[in-house]
This record gives sequence, C-alpha cells and structure tokens, in this order.
Amino acid sequence: MIPNQGEPTLVDPAVQPDDTAIEAALRPKRLAEFVGQPRVREQLSLVLEAARLRGRPPDHVLFSGPPGLGKTTLAMIVAAELGAPLRVTSGPAIQHAGDLAALLSSLAEGEVLFLDEIHRMARPAEEMLYMAMEDFRVDVVVGKGAGATAIPLEIPPFTLVGATTRAGLLPGPLRDRFGFTAHMDFYAADELRQVLRRSAELLDVDLAEDGAAEIAGRSRGTPRVANRLLRRVRDYAQVRADGRITVSVAAAGLALYDVDAIGLDRLDRAVLDALVRRFGGGPVGLSTLAVAVGEETETVEEVAEPFLVRAGLLARTPRGRVATAAAWAHLGLAVPPGLPGQPQPVLFDTVDGAGSVP
Repeated sequence: MIPNQGEPTLVDPAVQPDDTAIEAALRPKRLAEFVGQPRVREQLSLVLEAARLRGRPPDHVLFSGPPGLGKTTLAMIVAAELGAPLRVTSGPAIQHAGDLAALLSSLAEGEVLFLDEIHRMARPAEEMLYMAMEDFRVDVVVGKGAGATAIPLEIPPFTLVGATTRAGLLPGPLRDRFGFTAHMDFYAADELRQVLRRSAELLDVDLAEDGAAEIAGRSRGTPRVANRLLRRVRDYAQVRADGRITVSVAAAGLALYDVDAIGLDRLDRAVLDALVRRFGGGPVGLSTLAVAVGEETETVEEVAEPFLVRAGLLARTPRGRVATAAAWAHLGLAVPPGLPGQPQPVLFDTVDGAGSVP
C-alpha cells in the first residue's frame, strides 16, 4: 500500500544498510579473492594447504601492519579456508586471566580464535596465553594465598590468529609462539584500482577506469580508505551527476568531502597549515601543535602524523615536528632554504672547479 502524502513511513533501522554492514559485505571471503599482499597470500596459502594435508590445525598466525590493510579480512579467510568456526574477540576485552581461561575452555577442536589488537591484552592474560598456544593447556588458580591451587585445564587444539598495529609492543615470548608472522604493506595504486573495481561491482556502481584511478590516488595506500571514498563518491554521483563515476565526478566529489589530490583530509591540512603558517615550519612540540588545531594529542600523533610522515610532508625530530620542503610546496608557499627535503647547493672551488656539498 502506498502511504498517504505527508505520512511518515516506518522503516526498521535494523534492515537498513549502514557503512559497517556494507564494509563487511565487501570483504573477500576466500584467499583467491583477496587483492594485494601477494607475498603474504602465497605464504599463508602454503601454511593452510599443509595443515589441510596433515589434517591438523595450522600454526598460530600473526598479522601486523597499519589499520585498514586487511588483517581482519585475512583472519576470517583463514577460518573459511579451513572450514572451521571463527571466534572473534579483542585485546582490550581480555583484562583478566579468568576472561581468557573462560574463552579458551569454550573453544571446539580446530576452531580459529581471532584476537584483534593483541598488543592491548592485559599482562596476566598474556602470560596465560603462552602455555595455551604452546601446550594447549592453562592453569586455573583456585583460592588465594598459601591455600591457592593450580588446576591444569586441557583445551582442544586451536589456531590463534592475532592482529596488531604495533608489533613492537608485543613481548618476545608471545611473538615467538606464532608459527607464521606476516607484515602487511601499503597498497600500490594498481592494487587499489583492483579493490575499487571489485567493490564497485558488488555495490552495483558504474565506475569508469579513470574514476577508479582518481579515487585510488587519494586513498593513502589503504583499501579501507578506498572503499570509504568510493561510497562517498557514489553518493555524489547519484545526487549531482548521472550516476557514473568518471575522473571529473570523482574529483568533484572528493573535493566536497575535503580530500585533496594526494589524500590529505581536513585534519591533515590543518596540521600542515598550523605548522607552516603559525610556527614557521617548526620545530614545534606535539602538544602545542595539537592545541593549535583543536585536537587531542593522541589524535594528531596516531591519525594525522603517520601519513604526513610517510608522504614526506612532516618530519619528527628530537626538537619537535618540522615541515619539509614538500609541505611548503603542497600548500603553495615559497620553500625556505635548508629545510628537510630541500636540495642542497653545490659549492665550487675557484681553483679546479671541483664541486662539494657544504
């Protein structure tokens, strides 16, 4: 029945697709569908195939690398390739050894346990995990003080898949217990175009090749960012264009959402602008820079700085943050001499003409 004009239409929010649900739908389900990380895919394929041939769970797996590169997706693929159930949790959710003991004791044989942000797990639980990974056993302490008793609890063989954005925070004994460790690298532009073409097909979006290249170039080498930008450009194309994403439509849509030609967003440009225009390019302390842009120190350090440093626009020095010559040029300003990234002048000896760099 068509609702009367002016009457609100009741819609169940639970059935409405949101960004989280769409992002989950875009995840590859099998290793053959996963784009990028060719070395990791080949190594992981061998680990899983060998485990299938032996009829035993594979060694524990650790994925490390920046956010958005596919660590969670690969963990789900491990379970799918093995045909095993997947249990998902995270390091911050395990704050006591008892939490981990309860989780491990409920696992079925061959089950895959995905532990995201494993470096944020509490130390007592971390130490219990050592024995569980190596001997498939945990000791549950009952009682306190002199009357405390350790009861050994056998757990079925399982595969732990850990993911971390900060592998350096993992203690050595924990890292050593992973049989396969993979580091995820940022994606090249052509790999991101493959990701975008696949996502566009799943979303039923008309994406031109030059439009895919435009979005890929602004995606910071990260598939998660590429898929997010694709969804926003899709909205722009549907509302303000004919629905087809060409290079001009992609550029206009991304400009509307404050994503510039190299992928900098509002926060990135605010940090660069404050560093260059207010502080003369630095050096300036992190807390001072954060106050200048109205953000928390952790936000500037963990969200904006990694890409700015990787793009060669910002340098971290013992005295503080410094804008490089590329940052001045990106903002359209004259580059002062002597900045990081600035070509050094060559001095010539007046006798023999031999050049030297001061």
